[in-house]
Amino acid sequence: MVLSEIIIIPEGDVVAFTFFIGYMAMMAASVFFFFERSQVDAKWKTSLLVSGLITFIAAVHYYYMKDYYLSTGENPTSLRYIDWTLTVPLMAVEFYLLTKAAGAKLNLLWKLIVASVWMLVFGYIGEAFNPEGGDTTHSVIYGVISTLGYVYILYTAWFGEVAQLAKNSDNAKVKQGVRVLAWFVLVGWAIYPIGYMCMPGGWLNVALGWGPENVDLFYNIADAINKIGFGLVVYGIAINSSNKS
Repeated sequence: MVLSEIIIIPEGDVVAFTFFIGYMAMMAASVFFFFERSQVDAKWKTSLLVSGLITFIAAVHYYYMKDYYLSTGENPTSLRYIDWTLTVPLMAVEFYLLTKAAGAKLNLLWKLIVASVWMLVFGYIGEAFNPEGGDTTHSVIYGVISTLGYVYILYTAWFGEVAQLAKNSDNAKVKQGVRVLAWFVLVGWAIYPIGYMCMPGGWLNVALGWGPENVDLFYNIADAINKIGFGLVVYGIAINSSNKS
């Protein structure tokens, strides 16, 4: 009988620890969101489904990323961006679903999706195609271009169309929830640029000597906060707005 290889987490390897915690936390959140769909009104079931899909997709990618990291000791950049390309637009979809009852149109959904994909595509170019040893100019240029998508989503959530639709909503829970999600975008999503700037040639790498080993730590923490947190906010709105106890 051939025994499968045992994966060992080195003592003191915080990054590996967060990969395993992230995997289990995302999977547990998915189970929770999928099962709780039966406890909310029909109009909120899609929102809970999207929340569950976000964390489930992330859990699958974390399953592979943790093994990749332990096997190679390198950043699983491509796997990371494949995950984000699926999950970040879905997080943008949550803003549309929450404000749909207040009059949100499909063009808002597409604008948020395009902005999120823009952010990810140029972020990926900035990380994956950075010349060997790191090029600050390359890192900064693509970091700035990527940030334009982030700024658009941030503006829309705080002052633009999403904020105005939430303000005009007759549901106080929706108003409160959209504001909390806007805080996630402002604070939680801001963790990702910190990781990006730790890559070779990045500002934090050049100025403070923070190396690529810090990237996954920041990204893992940000993913857990944002993806699970987004879902819990949506769940809170759904359960409090439903007629069921």
